[in-house]
Amino acid sequence: MDLKLKGLRVFVAGSSRGIGLGMVKAFLREGCIVVANGRDSNSLRQSLLGLENCFGVVGDVTDPIQARESVNSAVKLLGGIDILICNVGSGSSVSPGKETHEDWVEMLSVNFLSATNIVEAAKDELKKSKGVVVCISSICGSEVIPGAPVTYSVAKAALNAYIRGMSRPFALDRVRINGIAPGNILFDGSVWDKKSESDPAIVAELLEENVPLKKFGTTEDVSNLALWLSSPVSSFVTGTVYTTDGGQTRC
Repeated sequence: MDLKLKGLRVFVAGSSRGIGLGMVKAFLREGCIVVANGRDSNSLRQSLLGLENCFGVVGDVTDPIQARESVNSAVKLLGGIDILICNVGSGSSVSPGKETHEDWVEMLSVNFLSATNIVEAAKDELKKSKGVVVCISSICGSEVIPGAPVTYSVAKAALNAYIRGMSRPFALDRVRINGIAPGNILFDGSVWDKKSESDPAIVAELLEENVPLKKFGTTEDVSNLALWLSSPVSSFVTGTVYTTDGGQTRC
């Protein structure tokens, strides 16, 4: 299927590694021009080595000022933005029941406000291009996942509500916004990569008991869905959060 993405201008926030870097490579394969973003200049530069039609913009988009500066830099490089991927996030927080005010602030900043900051900064450009926003959420925002940090789950639930709520006002300008809620995604350096090395038996048991497909997802599983959501092929789709988790969630 031709996704009709060739030549489109893409900004991927949070793309030095993992799912975000997978997104960058996926859009490049479709013939897009891509700006990747990360907080650390060395990490970002190393990740993008050898990639053509790709630029790096350093900035911490949890800060609204840096988010706007990052968008402005991307617009200068690309001439505009057709597709915005909001991928900044982290599930590293305290165990359920041990939350402090600082933990709540940190998790909301990283997993929710990072997206609202970058969308707000790019909104005018997206209106010009009648563009698309795809936010990376988590199954933790959809239902209670035993052991998952509540701070993280709440922040992702807020992101899901934002996606659904903003789809209507954005639609007035023909801008679409959707989300993807991944389950357990394996990539080099990920939490699951480390756990698989340290205790493979426990990981195998977790997959057997909780994931009907009995395997991890890959960055390609997420990227392929993002490509479709970003494409004119899905032009009637907005305000929806799509789950890709091997059947783990039950809602």
